[in-house]
Amino acid sequence: QVQLVESGGGLVQPGGSLRLSCAASGFTFSVYAMTWYRQAPGKERELVASISSGGVKTNYADSVKGRFTISRDNAKNMVYLQMNSLKPEDTAVYFCKANRYTPPNSYDYWGQGTQFTVSS
Repeated sequence: QVQLVESGGGLVQPGGSLRLSCAASGFTFSVYAMTWYRQAPGKERELVASISSGGVKTNYADSVKGRFTISRDNAKNMVYLQMNSLKPEDTAVYFCKANRYTPPNSYDYWGQGTQFTVSS
């Protein structure tokens, strides 16, 4: 049974830091790229950061570059999102997604999301 379980949400003050975690199980984690998405109230889901299966390549949305860092531990089947210098506009539900593209098939698994709020 495939599972992605996010954790680490909560309430943080502006300028603070937080680390989100995503625990994966039920599939071969090390061959999947991992991506963090977020969805704020009334807005579309947007890509925040992604990391390749081996952890070598990362990609970030312009809005979080220099503040967020995505990482993974393939031995523990975990992916992380370290978030620093948080802003109120970072408030959202954060989701992790696993993706493997093996032409012509694409395999996507989503977590249920974790909410955090940046507010004073």
